[in-house]
Amino acid sequence: MNDGAGADDVLVSAAKRGDSAAFDELVRRHTTKMYRVAFRVLGDSAEAEDAVQEAWVSAWRSLDRFRGESAPATWLYRVVTNAALAQLRRRRPTVPLDTTDEAVGGLISDPRAVNPEGQAVRTEETALVHRAIATLEPSQRVPLVLRELEEMSYEEISEVLGVNEAALRSRLHRARTTLLARLREMHDG
Repeated sequence: MNDGAGADDVLVSAAKRGDSAAFDELVRRHTTKMYRVAFRVLGDSAEAEDAVQEAWVSAWRSLDRFRGESAPATWLYRVVTNAALAQLRRRRPTVPLDTTDEAVGGLISDPRAVNPEGQAVRTEETALVHRAIATLEPSQRVPLVLRELEEMSYEEISEVLGVNEAALRSRLHRARTTLLARLREMHDG
């Protein structure tokens, strides 16, 4: 995630001075990653798009308050995570979850699944894992998505979520334990 962090710092500084082209470049550089996080938290492409849009508006409005204590990318992950969590709070208790491999967007990538039978198994497993992740409470789902799917460091996730590493590790342990139990239930049921 530190790729281009120096360039991001320059872009943020320019955007703070009112350079809309610099902000546009930040949008270009980070929208895909932000969408991926929002989708994995929300499980719905339209809601994920809304969360990303909301995150960019929020980032633009709060740009002058960004002090650079974390990398710009980490700050943007925090903003989109907060927007996705706000979407979760606004939604009804149950929302249909897209489970096609296309909608999942490669949630699980298994390069060995190249034959049609293997691809079908991979698609089914992807959908199962995606549904199981969607059943986790947001306090477990978000750190799991950021660690296991976005491959962020513990330090980065701690910054995004505003928790210390011990609390984060505890949340991740509970998330993994709960996910495993849910997968077993779904597989057996």
